[in-house]
Amino acid sequence: MAATLPKPSVPPLPAAAPPPASPLVRFRDVRKSYDGMADAVRGLTLDIARGEFLTLLGPSGSGKTTTLMLLAGFERPDSGDIQLDDQPITHIAPHRRGIGVVFQHFALFPHMTVAQNIAYPLRVRGFARAAQQDRVGRALDMVRLAGLGDRLPAQLSGGQQQRVALARALVFDPKLVLLDEPLGALDRTLREEMQLELRHLHERLGVTMLYVTHDQAEALTLSDRIAVFAGGTVCQLGTPQDLYEAPSTAFVAGFVGENNFLPGTYVRREDDLAEIHLDCGIAVEARPVNAMRGQRCVVAVRPERVALAAVAAEEMGEGALPATVEEVIYQGDHVRLRLRVGAPGAPPATLVVRRPAGVPMAGLAPGRPAAVAWQPYHASAFHPDAGG
Repeated sequence: MAATLPKPSVPPLPAAAPPPASPLVRFRDVRKSYDGMADAVRGLTLDIARGEFLTLLGPSGSGKTTTLMLLAGFERPDSGDIQLDDQPITHIAPHRRGIGVVFQHFALFPHMTVAQNIAYPLRVRGFARAAQQDRVGRALDMVRLAGLGDRLPAQLSGGQQQRVALARALVFDPKLVLLDEPLGALDRTLREEMQLELRHLHERLGVTMLYVTHDQAEALTLSDRIAVFAGGTVCQLGTPQDLYEAPSTAFVAGFVGENNFLPGTYVRREDDLAEIHLDCGIAVEARPVNAMRGQRCVVAVRPERVALAAVAAEEMGEGALPATVEEVIYQGDHVRLRLRVGAPGAPPATLVVRRPAGVPMAGLAPGRPAAVAWQPYHASAFHPDAGG
């Protein structure tokens, strides 16, 4: 009698993955001009995910604040569509959008107490008095201002006033909070403290936040993602690490963190690296990003990626460049050195190097020879004008 083979076990089918949640905010081909000629915002298409902290980063005039004002309802687009929670909002009044807003200069009512300022959005939305008191109390606890509800804004420090403005934006449980350079008026130490408080508050509440700043360090500290603005639109969108380690244009490379830019010509490519002949008379290798073979380019390398020694270039090893120290500046947690780099007879290039404080500096003094080097994959070759 033939043996009966056991039926093979069939593993259960994996559960279908839930469909991705639609973004909370959608900008689709949005345009805004104030004078009918120059576009403050141009062809902007951008999604903001639910619960994320997204920062709009860019120089003055790049369109980031106009984008925030369009979303808040304080400005109207000339064309395009803006949606909040899958609903068009272009024709909805600002106070009916369910959005909290925090400005740089607090915009607190000076004649109202802290509690009255925080309660104001609840009062205009028709909340009952008991509900107002309960929510204001919870909001004061949330921003660590319990017991200060009876004070006037003038009796508070700048950091405390900013907390009041933040509590007022959050007290009615908005879907979205917009923050327009809210820490710009604070001193450096207080600004850094408030950055951490904002980050922890976002993690605790899970509310979607859109933050506008021109401060790169602030954007890197706070954000889940950063949208870098130039010319009225987004030129790169990604995580802080994406933008710092893999910028897509020379503009982003120079705006997010510090970079050295060495001009030259893209000669040829071998495997994943491009050979660049620098104007300072030296050939180097770099990752080609948007540089084009046979054309002008710039090689970008971050100051902390550059190795430096008070030796001749031949002693440092293959790929080392001869340099001369021009300036040494102590900056507390690090030392910043400015060097002149190049071959004899060629126009020199300037290179900045950062070294941690406490690292031996023997021989690295102004006027002394040195050598610099970096890994080819830490350098990127860009089209010199792309992105901004």
